[in-house]
Amino acid sequence: MAKYVVLVTWTDQGVRTAKDTVKRFEQAREAFQKKSVSFDSIYWTLGRHDIVAILDAPDDETVAAVLLQLGGAGNVNTETLRAFSGDEMGSILQQLG
Repeated sequence: MAKYVVLVTWTDQGVRTAKDTVKRFEQAREAFQKKSVSFDSIYWTLGRHDIVAILDAPDDETVAAVLLQLGGAGNVNTETLRAFSGDEMGSILQQLG
């Protein structure tokens, strides 16, 4: 499974319904599990982003699909970073020759 760091920012609609954020997370977790995407961790944060989540997903296409579906609800915008473990980065570096 690939790891992804997802930076989540609430939209105006998301801020207006912030009291439901934990409930929305639970709903997202259930929907993501149906697509073989799981939350490794999630944190509500202060600063430019409102939530930081670490996801495990089978591939880029799958994580893109679930995050597009999530964004379609209108409560959040996301920025996604593909994350590599030390072992994965070592394999990438070996390809440099």
